[in-house]
Amino acid sequence: MNWSALSVDAGSAVPIYRQICEQLAGWIRSGRLVDGARLPPTRELAGLLGLNRTTVAAAYEALENDGMLKAHVGRGSYVSAAAGSGPMEWEQRFRTSAPDRELYQVMQPGDGELVDFRSARLEPTSSAVEALQHAAQRELSEHGRAILALGAAEGYPPLRDSLISRMRAAGVARDGDEVLVTSGCQQGLDLVAKILVRPGERVLIEDPVYPGARDLFLAAGAEVSGARVGPEGISVPEVEQQLTRQRPRLLVVTPSFQNPTGATMPLEARRELLRVAARFDVPVVENDVYAGLRYRGQETPSLKSLDRDGRVIYLRSFSKVAHPGLRVGWCVAPRAVARRLAAAKQLTDLHTDQLSQAVLYRMWTDGTLDQHLHEALGRGRARLEAAVEACRREMPPGVEWLIPEGGMHLWLRLPAPLDASELLVRARAERVLFIPGRFFAVTRPQNDALRLSFAGLEPEKIRRGVAGLARLVREQAPAASALSERGVPALV
Repeated sequence: MNWSALSVDAGSAVPIYRQICEQLAGWIRSGRLVDGARLPPTRELAGLLGLNRTTVAAAYEALENDGMLKAHVGRGSYVSAAAGSGPMEWEQRFRTSAPDRELYQVMQPGDGELVDFRSARLEPTSSAVEALQHAAQRELSEHGRAILALGAAEGYPPLRDSLISRMRAAGVARDGDEVLVTSGCQQGLDLVAKILVRPGERVLIEDPVYPGARDLFLAAGAEVSGARVGPEGISVPEVEQQLTRQRPRLLVVTPSFQNPTGATMPLEARRELLRVAARFDVPVVENDVYAGLRYRGQETPSLKSLDRDGRVIYLRSFSKVAHPGLRVGWCVAPRAVARRLAAAKQLTDLHTDQLSQAVLYRMWTDGTLDQHLHEALGRGRARLEAAVEACRREMPPGVEWLIPEGGMHLWLRLPAPLDASELLVRARAERVLFIPGRFFAVTRPQNDALRLSFAGLEPEKIRRGVAGLARLVREQAPAASALSERGVPALV
């Protein structure tokens, strides 16, 4: 076999290990590599192609995850019989392409010994679990028959009434707005796509962005464009350029503690974004999923509270500030939009889960949810401080990051020519996990970036994980210029 026929393009947005993986997969599917064929050792193939051994190891691992390769300790890697196709070619029948399966493989659960920076969650404390149990018992005791009956698609009425009241008091909801309870912000985005976006129409989102939003609109058949996200959030001049050139149907933005960068838009940038959206008459979806998780600085008004012409659809969730397993969020929108969203929701799930909503309503009204949030803010603040200080102390010159004012994520950029996906292969061996930046890309490569989600880890684990990553970066990084740190000073 002429292994030197494998080719790589260093200038491609596709990581080099993915290029090798896809070429080998093509050889297997075409029969050029037959079942049982032995691949050369990673060190040998790396030397032949002039690559780092970890790059080839990452390609082999991806093939093994896809069932096309089987590694035998001490014997090598062999083409697997599992690579053969089954009798039904389902992939050819699907209407749209699937989300990147690699992300879901990267997100597979790990064991407790790992330093796992992958998941954006606040783990419940024992006192929070007890408060939830108490609230559930009281709701079932007092209103069990009602809340276990079929519920309206719009949501549990007492919770809806409380939400609209609080949203009006906060200046988010205005006269003519209504509230729809959803299964988290993700269902809110899905419902928006169902009623406002037709296949082939364009949606403008942030770049980089939370992949669940990008993939949702792609699955709906939309064309997706990205506007660059910097230290102050989405670039309003770039939004204006995209609106001028491409006339997208919808603009979706997370102004506060954006995922994955952690960036927050200043007040004037928010006002300018709304002015631009009004000039081009485009609806704006505000995903305020991390609302309530501000650790420093002054609260900035939401886009919805600044909106004067009913242009903004506002999405928010209890999941990030309460218990992630309770899938309860809400949408604030003009009456016509809210009612169309409710009709789409009814087609999806017919009735609402009243039990989760009733429990959260009880916790919200009796003050236990506020206490839980107060404790969560303290833990989140300490963990962000630990992550920032560890990066300052451990990371070598050339690594850049933005210090967020809240949320759950720290976004790092590595010095050239490091690739975060290849770094992950070595980090996994060191028992440290993160998500490479390329999974958040829209139109720009993010191969040099990675996301560290700090909220679910104790400070000691955060410091240990960052130190381990920094050691790997120092081993691989070439000499770089002095450390460039973007953003505001670290929290103290």
